[in-house]
Amino acid sequence: MAKLIVVPTPVGNLEDMTFRAVRVLKEADLILAEDTRTTGFLLKHFEIQNRMQSHHKFNEHKAVEQIVARIKAGETIALVSDAGTPTISDPGFLLVRECVRNGVETECLPGATAFVPALVVSGLPNDSFCFEGFLPRKKGRQTRLKELARETRTMIFYESPYRLVKTLSQFAEYMGAERQVSVSREISKIYESTIRGSVEDVINHFTLNEPKGEIVIILGGLPAMENKSGKTEHDNSMYE
Repeated sequence: MAKLIVVPTPVGNLEDMTFRAVRVLKEADLILAEDTRTTGFLLKHFEIQNRMQSHHKFNEHKAVEQIVARIKAGETIALVSDAGTPTISDPGFLLVRECVRNGVETECLPGATAFVPALVVSGLPNDSFCFEGFLPRKKGRQTRLKELARETRTMIFYESPYRLVKTLSQFAEYMGAERQVSVSREISKIYESTIRGSVEDVINHFTLNEPKGEIVIILGGLPAMENKSGKTEHDNSMYE
């Protein structure tokens, strides 16, 4: 049956590619790729010879109707991003939404995404968390930081290495320098590393050691404290 298949690809180590993902990319009628050069390297490594078409944030608005029409006409189309799972801070959401609206079968393969390993190795609570992705660059950034200062769950952010220290400094300003944080970089690659500690400690580390590569920040939520009655409360005093 014709369908859209969302295919995760490795975020670093090519050995993280699944057998099923390779098969789907070989059998699909067309592969939609965020960057055909990046995906071309992946296809060559796994000896996949198939047609590709660019599908990224600059053209996806215009392309979705045509792609949905092709699937309705009987084609199976695979969607990949440069790394990880499409639609997670990557293009693809508009296409998935349009397929769902049109009753087109949509499937997503399980596979790599950078934030899951970063969350697991952070040592911070992961029974409940919120994924924030990239914070707003300008408009709405301060408002969002003020809102997140009261968030009790562990928070997940993506960030550029060039803005990492600035973002951590804003966390210190809005949430306190002692808030616990874990910064993972280059997940599944040769130079993968994770730095944990207070926001202040991690700022000091990356001030002395220039960050490089893809960054995932795991930030602890507003810590709970025991009040005199024995009930657990969250310490909001510093934000009021």
